[in-house]
Amino acid sequence: MDTTLMSFQELSRVAGGRLFSGGEKQEGRPCPPGFSSVSIDSRHAAPGGLFVALRGSALDGHRFVQAAFDAGAAGALVDFAALDDRELALSGLAESRGCVLVAVPDTLKAFQAAARAYLEKFPGLLRIGITGSSGKTTTKEIAAAIIGREKKVVTNQGNLNSETGLPLAVFTVRACHEVGVFEAAMDHPGEMADLAKVLNPHIALITNIGSAHIGILGSRDAIAEEKKRLFSEFTGDNTAFIPEEDEYRDFLAKDVRGRKIFYGACTLSGLKGVRDAGLEGTEIDWEGEKTLFGLPGKFNLANVFAACAIAVELKMSPASIRQGIASVKPLFGRGEILHGRSVVIRDCYNSNPESAAAAVDFCDSVQWKGRKVYVLGSMLELGELSDSSHAALGEQLAGCRADMVFLFGEEAQIAAQAMEAASKKGPCVPFFYTKDRDELSRALDEYLGPGGKDKDLVLLKGSRGCQMETLTGVLVKEGGA
Repeated sequence: MDTTLMSFQELSRVAGGRLFSGGEKQEGRPCPPGFSSVSIDSRHAAPGGLFVALRGSALDGHRFVQAAFDAGAAGALVDFAALDDRELALSGLAESRGCVLVAVPDTLKAFQAAARAYLEKFPGLLRIGITGSSGKTTTKEIAAAIIGREKKVVTNQGNLNSETGLPLAVFTVRACHEVGVFEAAMDHPGEMADLAKVLNPHIALITNIGSAHIGILGSRDAIAEEKKRLFSEFTGDNTAFIPEEDEYRDFLAKDVRGRKIFYGACTLSGLKGVRDAGLEGTEIDWEGEKTLFGLPGKFNLANVFAACAIAVELKMSPASIRQGIASVKPLFGRGEILHGRSVVIRDCYNSNPESAAAAVDFCDSVQWKGRKVYVLGSMLELGELSDSSHAALGEQLAGCRADMVFLFGEEAQIAAQAMEAASKKGPCVPFFYTKDRDELSRALDEYLGPGGKDKDLVLLKGSRGCQMETLTGVLVKEGGA
């Protein structure tokens, strides 16, 4: 069976490059006809694959071409400048290994162009793109779970949603797939437009406009402008899904070349009711029959509504919608419920002002016989809004329903100061602040109970850079009560 994804000749053509082996332009000389996989990390290079040498701020992928060839890669996508680097000696390396080099002016742009060209090989694939400040991964997983009940679905795996991750995910599409559900993330200006060019979605959905990455983009207006670029490749036959209650809904809908569908609880005719089931999630009545969605909190419910809106557009049956909703399990760090000496809500994949406030509100609403302990790390990449956002979080925590609050990280010191100020004016939740992870771990170990009947409920929340998941061991103490 032919497993070739693309020939090297085609890669050279769509990427605007030249095909080389040993420094000589290929003119009928034997060479590997194509590649069967793609990697941007030489540790993941596979026999017969293509290695894309990307230049990063810390590492230059061209220095790992030899390692990729050692792993069996058939060829590498490199930039022209690297061919002239005597230290790398890429031309001689390729010739000695019988491998191919495709040289281009910019390997990232070439990689993205190749991914778009690869997608064009599957004209029958319905392409769905999902972005937003938060909830995009969960929405993608729910949508894929529902659609997958009736159709062959492909999605990004893990965090393959960036300017390099999405092209990698695209190369996992195969002829058997009917629908592709891809999330698109960005952390710098212009990235979303590049992702839209790669994916060229038939359907594109925005979950919300929040303040994630506001320190890089400068304002929520700029974030909204960037997210909206997921619609930038629309030609008129495409469909844009826009959250009906988002304050940016009118801005997101303006000048979109295609259908606009405003989605949410108010417009989902199949939604007959919801009931909060606490840590177990939410009971959803869809078309008169109830199902349990296992991710707790209103913020996760919004993701269900987004996925259901897409499912309705695709005419998924009510049974498939219910079964898909029921099948969704928490992903790492996104509302996981862990049991041990305490019951932990591990929601530490990322954090921003909106998600942190929502997590605290949810934990406040949970009926619990034992103590409630909130452990929050810094919210990163907030730029000029960092101090005010952490101060607002501190003010919220001062009046929350926790028995104890633990704060961690440089930026979180502002939240601690806000709680200290609140304590001088009236009742305030007791708190502990530190920049030292080991000190935090020891303090938690001393404070938390041994387990038993009325365990502590612990919220673990923080930005990815805080690595709050490293505290899981002391919170759960596997093998304990």
